Amino acid sequence: MKRFTPYEQWHSASLENGAFSHLNTLFSLTRLPDWPQCAWFSSYLDAKNANQQSIRFVDDACFSEEERYYEQIIFDTGQVPTRQQNWHDLFGGLIWCLFPKTKALINQRHVEEITQHGTKVRSKHRNALTLFDECGVVLAVSDDVWPKLLKNHQWQQAFIEQRALWGKTIAPFMFGHANYEMLTKPYIGLTGKALFVKVPNDIFCKDLAQQYQCIDQTLYEMISIDNCLRDNSQLSPLPLLGVPGWYDNNNPEFYSNTDYFRPKRRTRT
Repeated sequence: MKRFTPYEQWHSASLENGAFSHLNTLFSLTRLPDWPQCAWFSSYLDAKNANQQSIRFVDDACFSEEERYYEQIIFDTGQVPTRQQNWHDLFGGLIWCLFPKTKALINQRHVEEITQHGTKVRSKHRNALTLFDECGVVLAVSDDVWPKLLKNHQWQQAFIEQRALWGKTIAPFMFGHANYEMLTKPYIGLTGKALFVKVPNDIFCKDLAQQYQCIDQTLYEMISIDNCLRDNSQLSPLPLLGVPGWYDNNNPEFYSNTDYFRPKRRTRT
């Protein structure tokens, strides 16, 4: 089996895919000649963790196996262990740059849960934090019709009939770095977990960086005040390849695959 060089691995990904449009706009990913180093993130991030330590990305090789748990290292030192030439950790770093307040809060919540339950017992709250951190998609909505449509799996209406409203009354913002990793080689079946965030009408008129700042602040408040991730009940399945603009899905026939765009399962009374 052929072993690909880091250069070949970098250029083998489909980073031109529409799902990466925000990253290409804000970080010029497709213009990078090769994998970025840890120091590269510093030009995009000036943030502290909840313990008031500056966030810095450090090569994972610098940490021994006897070190504290991953989330504890970040909370205690501000250092984010980062594997080199690794999609998962690259996208994890970019999410820190886009959602610094929310990421610091999630890190703090993990440490609080570990302090209470230990590293081997995972509470409902910690499971929800992890699920959102890995697979979350923020759906910013200014119209309350969207949660009703998408939570009820009304895919045809949401993705086809109301397609022109995407970017006007609803917009997707990826949070889960595992989603991004899987989208480097997209496949039918790829599904994220949507969290609906109510936003003012004028947010979609702001530039992209301002939109992320607004959503980061709102997410922070939803988690810290409303405790929206106390469990995973507010997370809803979202077929990622169905999101308008994120894939080659302009043909309405694409959405006829009911194995992927599944109808809502009926609950027995």
